[in-house]
Amino acid sequence: MKKLSHFDSTGTPRMVDVSAKQETRRTARAHAFVRLSPAVLRKLPDNPKGNPLDIARIAGISAAKRTSDLIPLCHPLMLTHADVEVTIEKKGVRIIATAATTGPTGVEMEALTAAGVAALTVYDMTKALDKAIEIQDLYLLEKTGGKSGDFKKGAK
Repeated sequence: MKKLSHFDSTGTPRMVDVSAKQETRRTARAHAFVRLSPAVLRKLPDNPKGNPLDIARIAGISAAKRTSDLIPLCHPLMLTHADVEVTIEKKGVRIIATAATTGPTGVEMEALTAAGVAALTVYDMTKALDKAIEIQDLYLLEKTGGKSGDFKKGAK
């Protein structure tokens, strides 16, 4: 196992210096699921606050762009792409967030932040209907680029 890069030799947290790293195209996709009751799912189109899925998409994209403001040691990145897909399913809402950049560090945190904030937005927009809504399965689906290479969840 590699050592944790966000700590110096004394164990003090630090921002990693990426200035010597090569700029490459980097992408990431992340997943989240919001479990909703059938009654809440039926009411999604009639939400008086607006369409929760449209608002969640915009919130997720905005969050991807502000990740370094939320995660203390995360580098601010110039994103070349950010998007959030929100799909209604039988048991809730599936969220897939994507982020891309050309730079010295990856965009996994931006994709994960986008998925998480989109899920929180669905919760916020529907909590008046049900307090038992669950946000589940926030994880990285895949990433490309960088020194550590590509990753795909479930691939060996």
